[in-house]
Amino acid sequence: MGHSISLEEGYKQLLQRLDAGQVGLPEPGESDARKGREEILEILFSPEEAWLASRMPNMPSKLEDIAKRTKLDADELLPRLNAMADKGIVMDIVNPRTKRALYLLSPPVVGFFEFSMMRLSDSIPKEKMAKALDSYIHGDPAFAEEVFGTDTVVGRTLVQETALQEDQLPDILSWERSTELIKRARKIAVTNCYCRHKAEHLGKKCDSPLEVCFSLNAGADYVISRNFGREINRSEAMEILERSREGGLVQIADNVMNRPTYICNCCSCCCGQLQAIKEYDLLAVNPSNYQAMVVSDECRGCSRCARACPVGAIVMEPYSQVANKKNQLMPKIDIDRCIGCGICVSACGKNNAMKMETREARPYVSKNSIERTIRMALEKGRLAHLLFDQGAGRGSKFLNKMVKGICALPKMDKIIASEQVKSRFVKFALKKIKDPTI
Repeated sequence: MGHSISLEEGYKQLLQRLDAGQVGLPEPGESDARKGREEILEILFSPEEAWLASRMPNMPSKLEDIAKRTKLDADELLPRLNAMADKGIVMDIVNPRTKRALYLLSPPVVGFFEFSMMRLSDSIPKEKMAKALDSYIHGDPAFAEEVFGTDTVVGRTLVQETALQEDQLPDILSWERSTELIKRARKIAVTNCYCRHKAEHLGKKCDSPLEVCFSLNAGADYVISRNFGREINRSEAMEILERSREGGLVQIADNVMNRPTYICNCCSCCCGQLQAIKEYDLLAVNPSNYQAMVVSDECRGCSRCARACPVGAIVMEPYSQVANKKNQLMPKIDIDRCIGCGICVSACGKNNAMKMETREARPYVSKNSIERTIRMALEKGRLAHLLFDQGAGRGSKFLNKMVKGICALPKMDKIIASEQVKSRFVKFALKKIKDPTI
């Protein structure tokens, strides 16, 4: 690389780079969680890779642009990026028309956390990695608040279509249907569930199947090319989807309308997103456009719905009945906590005491990944990092897309964006321009 760098300094620079992106690795307060964070980085990144990762642009970039930024020869840089892509710490996105790759640093989520446990075996020590991840994610709320502490989150719930009544089906939009996302996907891959594989090495795995999570479109291109998953056809994908529904798993998709990159089939006991709702009371998953409702006349108080709810949004409460000394149990639903998955309707079964109803206001979903990126950057105060990338301009074409995205935002969000950009310009000017009165 032409120079030496201390282990501590290399990882410090990497952490600073990650903190400028959509999802960083904040320092936790608890010592075990801090140790877990350090181990995650040391397992995944060599000191040289940490140095290179710390200089990767915030957005997908050409090999030549990264070479200029890192002052490395492109022929020397390419095998290093490929080796990092094989580990999942860098992603290469290949344009299917031009066949040219763009490279970007994987975020922790959705990114190198998941990729580290998608393969059943490779160079990554799985048990050690699982323990480090568990210590960092569950030993302190810092990371959960980083990922799930803003309005725009990475995943959204897909309602189980079988939980809807016949008259509701015409109103459900195509991007709200897991079946439609599978049908419209250009390419589909199935991967092992990162959360369940991690739980297996911690001795906490449930009996749900492991190979059930889908990567779609560009996501499928990457996981197939790097052997994180295998390509499947729509028929097999539909079979996996149906088995997952029957097994009481929640479908959580990429939180965008157009060209989502994944659908996970999640269990409440292993899934990090569902656990964050229960463990830290965070709205970690964007709810579907539906919410659970009790049909009181049909309810027998069996509590199947409460036991099946993946986020603990249903509790059984006693109520008195006329001419009956014993109380009857009735489900009470916390609508603010309900993610609208429809699991409770399936659990209720033939009793028909639970149904899904349309929410008063449809939860907002970003149209595409560009809009979601802008929103997350806004909410975390990182828009300037996104636009100016620590001094590396993205070019007029990229900035034009970003400005168009900002102009499409609600008025208050545009004001926040404007203030962040102005603040960055002011700070830059103060560093570069001397006060003539001094």
